[in-house]
Amino acid sequence: MADNGPPIAAHLRLTLHDDPLKALLLPFDGGALPWPAQGPVAFLRARDGWPLRRHPLDRLRCEQGFKPLADGLRQAGLEVQPELEDEGGASLVLVLPPRQRDEAQALLARAVALAAPGARVVVAVANDEGAKSRERDLQQLAGLDGTLTKFHCRVFWTPPLSGTHDTALAARWSRADAPRPILDGRYTSRPGVFAWDRIDPASALLAAQLPTGLRGRGADLGAGWGYLADELLRRAPGVQALDLYEAEARALELARGNLAAHADRVALGFHWHDVTAGLAQDGYDFIVSNPPFHAHDRGDRPELGQRFIEVAAQALRPGGRLLLVANRHLPYEATLARGFASQRVLAEAGGFKAIEAVKEGGR
Repeated sequence: MADNGPPIAAHLRLTLHDDPLKALLLPFDGGALPWPAQGPVAFLRARDGWPLRRHPLDRLRCEQGFKPLADGLRQAGLEVQPELEDEGGASLVLVLPPRQRDEAQALLARAVALAAPGARVVVAVANDEGAKSRERDLQQLAGLDGTLTKFHCRVFWTPPLSGTHDTALAARWSRADAPRPILDGRYTSRPGVFAWDRIDPASALLAAQLPTGLRGRGADLGAGWGYLADELLRRAPGVQALDLYEAEARALELARGNLAAHADRVALGFHWHDVTAGLAQDGYDFIVSNPPFHAHDRGDRPELGQRFIEVAAQALRPGGRLLLVANRHLPYEATLARGFASQRVLAEAGGFKAIEAVKEGGR
């Protein structure tokens, strides 16, 4: 069911306060580096924002695996993919690395691989997100030719690359970011996704409360790498179809593999999607969710979870059930009361609460 309300992605859009993006463009704005006159410009973990508008964007190729930010880039008329091809022909590579070390180091290795001979890699990181560590990483990998500090960030760049970077180090960093078995081989995961090497305690609490009698067609909103969906399908043999909605592309790809064993019995759908924008489908018999409550900048965003609840209420059939887990302190009860006929706490533990809400009406 389409939803016409404003998505919470508005809270994720970059504003004047995107300091790493401002820092990233600083060498070009100030004349320390020239913007290349020709050839594609690759932008890894790209985000839209006004600093980009000072430079030609017709050759910009953006990589962004987080759907709300990818949607923002696309709405700005920019070319964006969850992952760029490693063609090695970029005349400039811009990088806004993530916080997680293994993922960030692998991204630097990819940036160098994407650069054409003579191109530079330019990186910006907030001081409180490991700027000095990433600067040392780039220096070790390919050398440094300059550094600037401003906006509580560091921006640093390589000399023109000529194939002399540390290929063994790049390969080691790439392997450290690769998918690998976790939890005694039960699942496959990789650095950078939420709770990548463990079972999130909130999801575990909800999984323990999932009714074995769930039946029909359901959805998992914010499915991550697939733990909650797997537990659901193991516990509830009456489920016939399950749609997974996840904003992080690398997590969704992991979920495909982690649920492959259920594919013969259950119709599975995998949707790279910003749930806060609403769902295109409705009539679900049940929905499960461990919704996010932080934005990409890690600030608290309780309205994200509230929006997930609103979308779930719109997508469920009359009498449908929402099974939700949240931090105990988050103010979700009023939102649940607006969209559901009843709600009850199923369990509380470790600062979390598992809630069941039933939509008004019936078959």
